Amino acid sequence: MKKITKIASLLVAGALSAGSTAIAADFTFKYGNSQPEQASRSQSMIYFEKELEKRSGGRIEVENYFNAVLGTEKEMYDLVTIGSLQGTRGGFFPNASRKFSLYNLPFLTTGWDQMLCLMNSDFTKGIQETAAANGIHVPATGVSQGFRMYTNNVRPITEVGDLKGLKIREPQNDFYLALAKELGGNVIAMAFSEVYQAFKQGVIDGQHNPPANIYNFKLHEVQKYLSVTNHMSGPDPLLVNKAWYDSLPADLQKLFDEVAVEAMKVSNDMARKDESALLDKLAAEMEVNYLTEEGIATFRKAVQPVYQQSIDKGWFTADDIAKAQAAAKSCG
Repeated sequence: MKKITKIASLLVAGALSAGSTAIAADFTFKYGNSQPEQASRSQSMIYFEKELEKRSGGRIEVENYFNAVLGTEKEMYDLVTIGSLQGTRGGFFPNASRKFSLYNLPFLTTGWDQMLCLMNSDFTKGIQETAAANGIHVPATGVSQGFRMYTNNVRPITEVGDLKGLKIREPQNDFYLALAKELGGNVIAMAFSEVYQAFKQGVIDGQHNPPANIYNFKLHEVQKYLSVTNHMSGPDPLLVNKAWYDSLPADLQKLFDEVAVEAMKVSNDMARKDESALLDKLAAEMEVNYLTEEGIATFRKAVQPVYQQSIDKGWFTADDIAKAQAAAKSCG
């Protein structure tokens, strides 16, 4: 991975470092995400960098910037839309296409097998194409680092009523905020990169994320309880500035897309393999509880209005949901 220095001054100047290389590349793909280098999302992009540079014969140079050094997820998405950054992955996929919010529906699938089947389906390829209208090319979509679980500093979450009165951080998008309202917590929207300090200051009581984010962002240092709800997952599309992608010759476009699909598989495989091991590590630092079927049933009931609300807002249709669930079950 290329090293980066003086990021702040470079951004103020309106340019990102192009790095140095012995042979000048024809194209440079600058990419950023908020996770640290050891995270599955970042590791998969290191694979992407290595393979794309090698297989393109150096015609494409990849520059990876991790750990939110280029700003929040929203700021990086905005940089992609104006072309100052060529790619990102993170929580602002609904800005590329509202239809991506469908994958966030609670209990949409039964687990990893179905979610991976859905992500690799023709249905998802169709969703990816809808982002083109917003100037974004999406060559591949993965599972966003696993299934979400709640952490907090007040009490174990055993059923949905336990969220009542808790100050819960939510991502800064409308879908998560609508869902949180149905679940009953006191919603506070903020960037995930700000969560650790917010816990230390007592601004929020809890949040929900996959084990990888909980562990990699060291939330076990500032949270007492982890409740394994597995209530939702989400999409992890690679969001690419379409104008930049369209500037590539056809052979490099094909190669770019192929390597992106491979990198997403690396990300998915790592996240799935690491999930149980990370739960063991977190259990050594936090009090962990697993919900009973009765407890899960209270969540299922509470989130049902979100399905209809999303349809009413025009984000996707009931037919889209049915097709997604059919695609998730199509692998056997």
